[in-house]
Amino acid sequence: MKMAILGAGNIARKMAATIAEMKEVEAYAVASRDLEKAKEFARKWNIQKAYGSYEEMVNDPDVDLVYVCTPHSFHYEHMMLCLDHGKHVLCEKSFTMNAEQARKVLAYGKKKKLLVAEAIWTRYLPMRLVLDQILDRRVIGEPHALTANLCYPVKGVRRLVDPALAGGALLDVGVYPINFAMMVFGNQIEEITSTCIKTDSGMDESNSMTLTFKGGKMAVLHSSMVSTSDRRGAIFGSRGFIEFLNINNCEGINVYDKDYNLVETYKPFKYITGFEHQVEACRKAIEEGELECKQMPHSEIIRVMEVMDTLRKQWGIKFPTE
Repeated sequence: MKMAILGAGNIARKMAATIAEMKEVEAYAVASRDLEKAKEFARKWNIQKAYGSYEEMVNDPDVDLVYVCTPHSFHYEHMMLCLDHGKHVLCEKSFTMNAEQARKVLAYGKKKKLLVAEAIWTRYLPMRLVLDQILDRRVIGEPHALTANLCYPVKGVRRLVDPALAGGALLDVGVYPINFAMMVFGNQIEEITSTCIKTDSGMDESNSMTLTFKGGKMAVLHSSMVSTSDRRGAIFGSRGFIEFLNINNCEGINVYDKDYNLVETYKPFKYITGFEHQVEACRKAIEEGELECKQMPHSEIIRVMEVMDTLRKQWGIKFPTE
């Protein structure tokens, strides 16, 4: 499968490093608005083609799958461009600016009979399956509550404070605690309460979110762009609890009984960067004629965006192009 990278920033470099080590996927092309930047990127990662415009790249008949990794505000436009030219799409999180855009992209992908997937890598990592199995075995009994946080001091990154680029902690890092909660409790959310602290530009700088799920389950979540957190998740059950080390890139899972004894522990699997799992999921889905990845189905993509729309509405945050 020939894969192309739309955008040549930091996250693109991680994807290029990943594909370089994969056997059934070729890093075939890269595009940037700056041709010299694209050429330099291609030379560094041994990529065959470099393009100075996204339009040129998606017109290349040999491109099978495009990885979109531009700022959130451009995801909708760039995914539609790819679909217009018959290309399957894997788009970085957050998938779009809002749920309305997500619905339009996904509907267009189905119309064109093309795969559209979100690159929220935590949904594809093997440790997600390990967590599912622990919960299925009822080691901690009935799970009733969870907490999760993800904070990095990245306020100096321009796109995170720029309303025109759909900035804010929520779409950049808050999306991970939300996905963690939904992986554990599902998507039947009955109530959302929240609060945030804003930047001078009006974006959410730090936020606190409480999601109440069907069946009396509750998730208390936090994200921020001004602090460092332990990045942990914890799931509390009737017979014990689970400690999930780093919800952004699992470093281990510890399981405790109701007397606080450590009864099970799991270490993460070895992998290239972790990105290979989402790429392989896309490759398999395309091979099987599927239009979505089972690890992150379209219904979940939309539901996550709906949750974030609700949160931004509560905070009075609206992006200029909405």
